Amino acid sequence: MKKKNGRNTKQKIVSAAWKLFYEQGYDDTTIDDIVFESGTSKGSFYHYFEGKDALLSSLNILFDEKYEELQKTMDPDMNAIEKLTYMNHELFEMIDSSVSIDLLARLFSSQLITHGEKHLLNRKRTYFRMLSQTIKKGQERGEIRTDMTANQIVNDYAMFERALLYDWCLEDGEYSLCQNSDRMMSMFLRGYQP
Repeated sequence: MKKKNGRNTKQKIVSAAWKLFYEQGYDDTTIDDIVFESGTSKGSFYHYFEGKDALLSSLNILFDEKYEELQKTMDPDMNAIEKLTYMNHELFEMIDSSVSIDLLARLFSSQLITHGEKHLLNRKRTYFRMLSQTIKKGQERGEIRTDMTANQIVNDYAMFERALLYDWCLEDGEYSLCQNSDRMMSMFLRGYQP
């Protein structure tokens, strides 16, 4: 139980921080603001993070929190392609409305130069587990082609999503990430139908 409480505390801190980064900007958000907004303590903050900069690599936690929410609310009768489309739409809609482009760009740049763990590629994430389960089930039901492994399709899908996010950052959010992705994702996923 202690591990779950710790995970909840960390998620509260991350959620509060990214909400404040979006509303106030990264530079104008203090650790005190984050602690207050999350309803935690400074001790808890420093238990999980060395400082505010350490939160830049925590965006994947916020994304996985969204995927966990979707897992509970997604219609189980949707086919695999519909589920993948729905997950992408919901995540990108959240990013469009609550994640600063500047911070997303910082996350990408930090992942490019890090010599440590590349959080976006961590296969233990809820994101990768959900993708893998959805694709494997889709292959079993004949909804997704089987001449490729589920792992290959997961890799392609994740790479395509990162490409969409990266381009959105390069374009400084000049278009709706969600609307662009809705259009592009349907074309992309057609290539994985049998």
